[in-house]
Amino acid sequence: MLATFAYLHGLGARVLVVFAVVLGLWGAYHYFRNQAVSGGFRSTYLILAVIVPVQGLLGVASLLAGGNAREGILHMVYGAFATLFIPGAYAYSRGNDARREALVLAGASWIVAIAFFRGISTG
Repeated sequence: MLATFAYLHGLGARVLVVFAVVLGLWGAYHYFRNQAVSGGFRSTYLILAVIVPVQGLLGVASLLAGGNAREGILHMVYGAFATLFIPGAYAYSRGNDARREALVLAGASWIVAIAFFRGISTG
């Protein structure tokens, strides 16, 4: 069971890095074109906000099944940060002008991509 949870958690981490980078590029495209982010972008961003806690639950399940993160506390801090930061950035960006919304959401995507990568590197 541990092997399954650990595999899914590791795979999910790499998928989230790619997902966040794609969102960062997509949001930056909207920002530099002076466009409002599309409904597709917003819904994809919200999908990221839902998938991140699921990734965390897989990590907790792996830990409870007997797994061990090399630097567990720091690894968990990056995950908790991303779990809170993504919806926080979304809430903060709502109601702002269109270009600023693109900047905030693209920037948040880049920041969590770095956090995901750093979380992978801590074990």
